[in-house]
Amino acid sequence: MIDQPKKTKGTPDPVDKHVGQRLRVRRSLLGMSQEKLADAIGLTFQQIQKYERGANRISAGRLFQFSKILDVPISFFYDHASEEYGQSASPATIGMSDNDQETFGGEEKSDGNNLLQRKETLDLIRAYYSIEDEEARKDIYKFVKSMARKLSDS
Repeated sequence: MIDQPKKTKGTPDPVDKHVGQRLRVRRSLLGMSQEKLADAIGLTFQQIQKYERGANRISAGRLFQFSKILDVPISFFYDHASEEYGQSASPATIGMSDNDQETFGGEEKSDGNNLLQRKETLDLIRAYYSIEDEEARKDIYKFVKSMARKLSDS
């Protein structure tokens, strides 16, 4: 058995913090309050706060409940955790695909801040998905993508 250093009381584990941040990002993207998520799962909003800070670990069963309520696979909560915390990412830890896969953000940083945690990003995503016409959304996506390419080439 490998000797692990004892955890200092009151110091959240980095992976627990990562999972909590992913929980917060997804909840925020859906426009769901901590209270609403807590009610859906039978907890207090304070418990959701502790999960999101990484102060309390999320059990496997609870993580499964969150994945269903927030409509994401369980792996969503661990996206990029191995890269952030120095563990090697192997196909076994990141999925079974032979090809690179797009993930749900988190890896891009601007001025050291995670883009998905910025209010502007969340507002933009909510506005985008409030457009009911799927074709109009696709056209907007293509337009923004072409503008980004055009501006980055300048």
